[in-house]
Amino acid sequence: MKQLVVLSGKGGTGKTTLTASLAALLQDAVVVDCDVDAPDLHLLLKPTVLKVKDFYGSKLASIDKDKCIKCGACIRSCRFDAIDDDFNVDQFSCEGCGVCGLVCPANAVSFTQRKAGEIYVSETKYGPMVHALLFPGEENSGKLVTMTRLFANLTAQDRKKSLIIIDGSPGIGCPVISSITNVDYALVITEPTASGIHDFERLMQLVNHFSVKPLVVINKYDINEENTHRIENYCNENDITVLGKIPFDPIVVEAMVQGVPVVEYNVVTPATIAIKDIFQKVTKILEV
Repeated sequence: MKQLVVLSGKGGTGKTTLTASLAALLQDAVVVDCDVDAPDLHLLLKPTVLKVKDFYGSKLASIDKDKCIKCGACIRSCRFDAIDDDFNVDQFSCEGCGVCGLVCPANAVSFTQRKAGEIYVSETKYGPMVHALLFPGEENSGKLVTMTRLFANLTAQDRKKSLIIIDGSPGIGCPVISSITNVDYALVITEPTASGIHDFERLMQLVNHFSVKPLVVINKYDINEENTHRIENYCNENDITVLGKIPFDPIVVEAMVQGVPVVEYNVVTPATIAIKDIFQKVTKILEV
């Protein structure tokens, strides 16, 4: 089983659009949306949910009023101001750090797991899909990504699929680290803008740190060809493969508004031609 993660140093570079197109062209892979903080791959692939698994993240503190001696140690120690003067815990402010339980002399504080999100195992017209949603205000998104990938591995084994395509989170934070570990290749999408180049270089440092082989796609390359050359020169100097360049194309947005992968849209454009060429190169590298 091989795993390909699609990443971008910043949001809005076309990561999810390309992932959906690859899934539509392959139609024989398990697709995973690991952007659990703001998932949107389902808008293009339109999955039918088959199974739902609850995700429990941080713990929620509660105070036993019968044991509490009202010394106020928990109130003074809580840096999140989650405990009021009547010793009630605000579930939205509590971060589950546990300090109130440590300072309580009466052992009146207990902790319970709270539901922080959901993991979905679904079916699409292109094959199985595993995705998740972290509830607003909750944390431990890296843990949720890890669990989502675990369900994807189990699904791939059960369906006898040889490839997993992962739509990772933008940036270089904890969800990205959880998305990139133990994968075979990282398909990095960037754009020729100042912020795009800056975040692309940061992401490449992360990819190199985890010893993952990078493959680069430059999206909307023709909006600033000077910056495109800068990206290409960076890749040449660091022996990084540039799989292709996708031109700016309004049809991509039009297809997204219609809720379909652009390669499934009934219009042949330079962007779809470039994406299909990238697909051919990816499948050759992955040998699938």
